[in-house]
Amino acid sequence: MPEQDSIPAAANLDAWSSDPWANGVQIDEREDMEKLAVRTWNTDYEITIIEGRSGEVLVRGGQFFPELTPAQLTGATLGGSFCKMRGIHVGFRMELNAHGQRYVTTPVESIGIVV
Repeated sequence: MPEQDSIPAAANLDAWSSDPWANGVQIDEREDMEKLAVRTWNTDYEITIIEGRSGEVLVRGGQFFPELTPAQLTGATLGGSFCKMRGIHVGFRMELNAHGQRYVTTPVESIGIVV
């Protein structure tokens, strides 16, 4: 009998669509100019929401964003074809577009609102 590959439950479309998405934030539901502190496995990011509906943010953190950089937050992904648009969720990677390139972070560990 052939070996079966293990697929994360969240990579299943049924699980993806029925998830309550309570473990993160949707920037299109937050206030413009609100700041978030996002920690991934490798990096701490500072994200300022410029316009949540369009995904326009300023991001700083890690080797690719050493200073505040204009970017588009595409959303939360497992690195595959599903993307929770404009979302940042624990356990998922952030997908950003800046400098004409796509950046995918390591999985998010925590999200905080900076006051």
